[in-house]
Amino acid sequence: MRRLPLLAALIVPFTLAACDKPAAPSSEATSEASPDAPPAIPVMGPERPILAFGDSLLAGYGLEDGESYPARLEQALRARGINARIANAGVSGDTTAAGLQRLDFTLKSQTAKPELAIVSLGGNDMLRSLPPAETQRNLEAIVKRLHDQGIRVLLLGMMAAPNLGKDFAAKFNPIYPQLAQKYGATLVPFFLQPVIDKPDLLQGDHVHPTAIGIDAIVTATVDDVAAALPKAAGVTSAPPSPR
Repeated sequence: MRRLPLLAALIVPFTLAACDKPAAPSSEATSEASPDAPPAIPVMGPERPILAFGDSLLAGYGLEDGESYPARLEQALRARGINARIANAGVSGDTTAAGLQRLDFTLKSQTAKPELAIVSLGGNDMLRSLPPAETQRNLEAIVKRLHDQGIRVLLLGMMAAPNLGKDFAAKFNPIYPQLAQKYGATLVPFFLQPVIDKPDLLQGDHVHPTAIGIDAIVTATVDDVAAALPKAAGVTSAPPSPR
């Protein structure tokens, strides 16, 4: 596997590194909210299980406990009164193929069936210049499996680095909107958009967000996540059929 310093020297800031630091699926504890934050809405209703399934962008590469995207997103949802409990199943370095291989085990390991799965995969495929058709095939298998089990999906989109060329981008970039449309998934077009060209929001590798960068991404996406959840806890109806 390629090492991060070399990758950082070869790619633009918004690409995703293939990291060697694995993170086992776990549910992260939340930390106290900032004293300057607005008063939180009381958390109500039964717990809303959410699965965060992806690579280093979800695993919390380079961050302290409680600073990953799933952990901070859980806090943001609870501040809106949503009784969210997010299981972090992010593994650094995962490709779509690796994610597909562990999907069934991950789902079986959940204490409760997720109402929503947040999927962030494909960045490492792009970084390694894997064929976009392979990425699409694996990612579609993941989304379809979740859909068939009645689990709603929020797809965190990735975009090809400019240095990979227009032909690669033309094949890679449409993967996420096409799958979202086909399976009725909610789409965040480009997950890293809030930290692009903002060095103060990126770690020293110029690739992964800092804790402050994660907070910026959470702010930009929390409404999408809230809207993707079923209207009420316990909804078991399947998402829209593929078109």
